[in-house]
Amino acid sequence: MKLKKDSSEQKLRGAYYTPLRLANAMVSLFAPENIQTVLEPSCGDGVFLDSLFSVGLMEQISMIQAIEIESEEANKVAERYKETKNVDVICEDFFDFYQRNYKSSQYDLILGNPPYIRYQYLTEEQRKIQSNILTTHGMKANKLINAWVAFVVACVQMLSDNGKIAFVLPAEILQVAYAEDLRLYLSNHLQKITLITFEELVFPNIEQEVVVFIGEKGGEEKGIRIFEMNNLDDFDTLDLSQNGFKKLQHVREKWTKYFVSAKEMELINTIKTDKRFTRFSDYGLINVGITTGNNNYFSVTDEVCEMYDLEDVTLPLIGRSSHLHGVYFTSQDWDENRKDGKRARLIYFPDTPLEQYSEKHKEYIKLGEDSGEDKGYKCSIRDRWYIVPSVWVPDAFFLRRNNLYPKFVLNRCNAVSTDTTHRIKFYEGVDPELVLISYYNSISFAFTEICGRSYGGGVLEILPGEVGNIMLPKIQDLPPEKKNDIINRIDNIVRNNLDIELALDIGDQTIIDLLGIDSDWCKQCRKIWKKLQHRRLMRG
Repeated sequence: MKLKKDSSEQKLRGAYYTPLRLANAMVSLFAPENIQTVLEPSCGDGVFLDSLFSVGLMEQISMIQAIEIESEEANKVAERYKETKNVDVICEDFFDFYQRNYKSSQYDLILGNPPYIRYQYLTEEQRKIQSNILTTHGMKANKLINAWVAFVVACVQMLSDNGKIAFVLPAEILQVAYAEDLRLYLSNHLQKITLITFEELVFPNIEQEVVVFIGEKGGEEKGIRIFEMNNLDDFDTLDLSQNGFKKLQHVREKWTKYFVSAKEMELINTIKTDKRFTRFSDYGLINVGITTGNNNYFSVTDEVCEMYDLEDVTLPLIGRSSHLHGVYFTSQDWDENRKDGKRARLIYFPDTPLEQYSEKHKEYIKLGEDSGEDKGYKCSIRDRWYIVPSVWVPDAFFLRRNNLYPKFVLNRCNAVSTDTTHRIKFYEGVDPELVLISYYNSISFAFTEICGRSYGGGVLEILPGEVGNIMLPKIQDLPPEKKNDIINRIDNIVRNNLDIELALDIGDQTIIDLLGIDSDWCKQCRKIWKKLQHRRLMRG
């Protein structure tokens, strides 16, 4: 984590200025509208004012207010528009402006690119105002929430009865947990929501995926629609009337599900209520992997283990995704990792007095202290920095970040894992192998993409609670020989890096035969999975 003193001024202000071409395209969408009052809550270098001028919209508007916290930028913009009587550039923190004006001022159009400022970079006063904005609108305030969230909420509140908001926002709005209250708030306060996404990065110098968010108040509730574009060139042919609205569910769920068609959405909702399916969480406890606080110190190779005589205080470890080979993690897999020189052991010192430790173990602990390994935050808050907490052997693992496809693996050698994977402990009476077979099919893969999120670089990240929401077909019994045959075939495909769709074919046919699942459901869910997988991989 960077502290304020280490961060650039740009990062502290969250100031990533909008390309003129994007601003022009956004403003042009409102050119035919009857707009009298406009607010730009974080005008920066004035690009949206420039766009209002260049498309000929500025002269039609009675009042334009532009807020900018940085005096140098505000002065430059004010100088540029000093002869334009309907433009008022105000040098002020938008949160302060909001506090003074939200009860008395409303706007027909609010547009811009709100600052992306993490909580730790806000001043204490900004944190208080942000918290108040969120909590007074029925939302939770916490240290994960970025300033742009409060900007959106405040601006929606300041819209006129038929007002519109158009913002450049991080694509996180579609999927991250800290924005789930915001998604519910927007669905409750806007009649129409339009999202425009881009396959290519819009900002040339930062790895930040963005969307254009357009919200409209007033009139009959229509719902949500999404336009997927390759890049800014596609604005030249964009026709907002070509995509119909989908009914927007007033829930906190991710909006990534709206990337599927209405027919596909209907199928997803049908599966959720079908009694032949259940949630992954109904089979067991799903928890994050072990947080060592320092993987380089606590996960070691055989060479280090031998050097410090650590054999009796280590456990077999899955430390990276590359340590997993098939749908079983076996002693043979572990041996292969060790022989390849991988950090395949977790040091788990016992909770006994240090005086009882061997000299070699004391030497390794001293080595860590001499090199400052004990100074990291997670280690420093422990009573004894070298004892890793919450170590237990799970029944299975689920990879936290996945590339081509998600990986769910049964534990066959009493291994543990770092937080690279989630840990699963099945409830009493649950057959882990039947759960494994229940997972590798098109339907459960589609739900994994829907429940997870695009992390960056094309990676699918899925958190424990999201794994728990994956729908699994309820396979309750299989003859042992049939069960072993299915798992061995799937394991062979995964272990030998064959096309994972071969495994899905096996899983689909299994649930069709056993549960009478409509084969068309499997075909549609395969299409959903591939569509969502392709979408995130294109960002890799």
